[in-house]
Amino acid sequence: MKLLHKKNLFCWSQFDNDRNIDFHSYLWVRPEGNVVFDPLPLSPHDELHLKSLGDVSHIIISNSDHIRDAGKLAQLTGAKIVGPSGEQHSFPIQCSQWLQETKDFIAGLDVYSLNGSKTAGELAFVIEGETLITGDLIRAHSAGSLCILPAAKLKDSDQAKESVRRIASIPGIKAVLPGDGWPVFNNAEQVLAELIALCEPTT
Repeated sequence: MKLLHKKNLFCWSQFDNDRNIDFHSYLWVRPEGNVVFDPLPLSPHDELHLKSLGDVSHIIISNSDHIRDAGKLAQLTGAKIVGPSGEQHSFPIQCSQWLQETKDFIAGLDVYSLNGSKTAGELAFVIEGETLITGDLIRAHSAGSLCILPAAKLKDSDQAKESVRRIASIPGIKAVLPGDGWPVFNNAEQVLAELIALCEPTT
């Protein structure tokens, strides 16, 4: 796994040939139990690295298209799988808990629900008040900038853009870690402001 901008954040990745971007999974290391977001399959090297960093207590899935290898990782680690409450009645795998927008779901983790994306109640996360993790709706297909899913994939474009504006306006964000595409480690406030401008109403 790769060490990110903070000593307690890591990721592992998989290149997607269709979109020409990397997909990412993120690990937040914490004394009370580590948290994994949207886990891709682990290489043997990354599995050993994960084990060396301590126990995994939670596997949190942002949306049903990001289940990825969550079931296998739960079997490996004994961690709880947590899914978005907006998909509770149709989610493809069993979850121990259903999650909606809340402050301090666990200490240091705020959860936000997004409307209008391709799945109901997609989740985004803010770790320790300064690192934003996103699933599908907010992404980055080129380095140094963020974008959103194409309108054709959205259930409601207006709701989706309003959700993006709200999430991108959270104060204090220093880094953005999308599930799909390039992370933003510097100038996050400027990059988020540019994303808000892209989502402004056209009328």
